[in-house]
Amino acid sequence: MSTIPPKVKAFLHRHDLSALEFEPGSTPTAEAAAQRIGVPVGQIAKSILFKGKDEKYRMVVAAGDKKINSGALKRTTGAKHRMASAEETREVTGFIPGGVCPFGLEDSPVVILLDVSLNEYDTIYPAAGTDATGVPLSPDYLQQITGGKKVEVT
Repeated sequence: MSTIPPKVKAFLHRHDLSALEFEPGSTPTAEAAAQRIGVPVGQIAKSILFKGKDEKYRMVVAAGDKKINSGALKRTTGAKHRMASAEETREVTGFIPGGVCPFGLEDSPVVILLDVSLNEYDTIYPAAGTDATGVPLSPDYLQQITGGKKVEVT
């Protein structure tokens, strides 16, 4: 039985995408997801929610082997950020850490930022709203369907 949230299922269906699904809890980190899917860690598109001093939420999606540079994020957005807490993440996106994804957020206040590190790969794997999923797609298609802004923050 699928544990993918209905809003993510609907989003994926609208864009002709399907998720790889695994045992619950099996892909909560980029490293675990890469091992489970059988790809380099960089191909896992990790999604991290940040809250700016300007009170805006921004989701950075980056290659799984990269670290977010807070100074670059501040220069890009004009605001200092902190990582959102697990509670804030769940409240704002509906997802738990380990399953955060850029899908199904059309009705949320979240701005999606897609780091250029994703472009190192033809296929990337963001989660599908759970800690046991991965959605294969290209970085360009991810930008097209999410409206994410390309940035350099790693």
